[in-house]
Amino acid sequence: MKSKIIIILAWAGLFTLPGCDDFLEQTNTTNPNADTFFDSDEAVRAATAPLYNVVWYNFNEKFYYSMGDGRSNNISAQWSNYIKDYTNFNETSQTEGLEDAWGSLYSVVAQSCNTINNIKDKSTAGVSESAKSEGIAEARFMRGVAYWYIGSLWGNAILYERTSDLASNFVVPASRQVDVMEFAVRDLEYAAKYLPRTSTTKGRVNRYSAFGMLSRVYLSMAGLTDDGAYNGSNIAENHNRGSRNEYYLDLAKKATMKVVNESSFDLMDNYGDLFTYENNNCKEALFQLQWLAGSNAALPWGTTNPIQAFFGWSTMVADATNWGNATYSSWDLVDAYDPRDVIRRHATICVYGDEYPELYRKGGGYIYGITEEGYKEKCNIKKYVIGTNDDNGISYQQSNGLNTHMLRLAEVYLNLAEAVLGNNTSTTDATARTYFNKVRRRAGMPEKAEGEAITAQDINYERRIELAMEGQYWYDLLRRGYYEQDKVVQYLNSQNRNAGYQYIEGTDPGDGVKMYEFRSEGTGVFPATARHLLLPVSDTDKGKNKYLDTANYPAQAYVFDPEDKITGLYE
Repeated sequence: MKSKIIIILAWAGLFTLPGCDDFLEQTNTTNPNADTFFDSDEAVRAATAPLYNVVWYNFNEKFYYSMGDGRSNNISAQWSNYIKDYTNFNETSQTEGLEDAWGSLYSVVAQSCNTINNIKDKSTAGVSESAKSEGIAEARFMRGVAYWYIGSLWGNAILYERTSDLASNFVVPASRQVDVMEFAVRDLEYAAKYLPRTSTTKGRVNRYSAFGMLSRVYLSMAGLTDDGAYNGSNIAENHNRGSRNEYYLDLAKKATMKVVNESSFDLMDNYGDLFTYENNNCKEALFQLQWLAGSNAALPWGTTNPIQAFFGWSTMVADATNWGNATYSSWDLVDAYDPRDVIRRHATICVYGDEYPELYRKGGGYIYGITEEGYKEKCNIKKYVIGTNDDNGISYQQSNGLNTHMLRLAEVYLNLAEAVLGNNTSTTDATARTYFNKVRRRAGMPEKAEGEAITAQDINYERRIELAMEGQYWYDLLRRGYYEQDKVVQYLNSQNRNAGYQYIEGTDPGDGVKMYEFRSEGTGVFPATARHLLLPVSDTDKGKNKYLDTANYPAQAYVFDPEDKITGLYE
């Protein structure tokens, strides 16, 4: 554990970040020693800046999509060691990316804890009380999100509030999954109370970012608990009971309505604009990882976004490094698209004949499968691919300056619909329909008429297609697995993983018909079982803390401080 749960002294103010005109560009004029660093409100804001990039880097680089989309079978990548084992249900405690993701998420926890406690313990009289509260809330937001990921992926986790507590003894028992989720809830509820209503600087999270994230975590808690607020003992034991805790479904609805009724967030008019450099920190983005634009050679490690290198399929669309030719949309996702869902499909994956004028500008634009031949048996990934430096002046090798979407308003709208649907198979609720239709309308898809039911299948489709390649679909399946485990496992085994497909000659991207047909069964896939709904802990960390082997050392109940529970958020 010590190798991963570490003290990170990466204060944003210790260096100047060039090429950025937002809060990440900081020059510290104070003493960088942590004991004297916190001498102004500006120093507190500088201390929270690394929580938006550096500590997330190893999660973002590969695991964001290899788990969120590879595991859930949105992506096929049978030559990519960091994706294929997750897709094939063949991962082990030594699979590539596992330790990096675990370490990155715990780095978020560690840095957040350091920031919280340094603000509390080392702030001088020059720091206002409001800046202290906001800085702590910002760090608790990040810690809560990290623990939601850890709890979702691994279940049990090491919970702690002071990194120094583990410095001398990191061999401590793991806490139970529901306690991990409750820890995340408490962090995010604190953030919802103490973050400002509007972001202090563009790109920083605010109160409604926290409410939006809470709606996601409450939906997880609804599946993990029985009736009422979590009290340490009402942990759901039957994972096939077919219903969720109404208490948390109601909280999820209340959290979404806070965003809907009180915030200034709004959907972008054009879906494709969400994934452009110009629209980083757009009006729909409740939380983005913040990456700097520029060459890796000129910027500090961990501050750039390399995803384009892993999705870009050609030197015509990505500078120098382009591993994406072997990382493309699965047949299962291609087949899932309603043929009318052209707007979202075009911005997410490439189909034969799709035109992208923003790519390969010097050649007059890029037409997928025509500008370059050999793309009739795959659909490469377009999201996060914005072109070369010749196209935009921003992209460099393994760096294109595009922020990573972690939470956006469309998901909050769909969380609202899911919370309202609750334990029913369908709903005609007018509020759910209004916000469900907003997502559909932007996509150019038929809306639900008054009185027409929204079904669970409708919401599942919207979530998968709207958020495809944004690292979310696996977590949707996990959440359902808390109360319909057998159905989720059956679904995973029904997907055509690694299946081959091909373009149907003569069809057109705008025809509104299926453009691809199934060609061959996939190989190398192991049967999914209930155990595949959680990941193994890496050997490195389990070897350093025997208690992470929860098969032999059962996870323990976490003792929460009753004074730490926020009340009155929804009154």
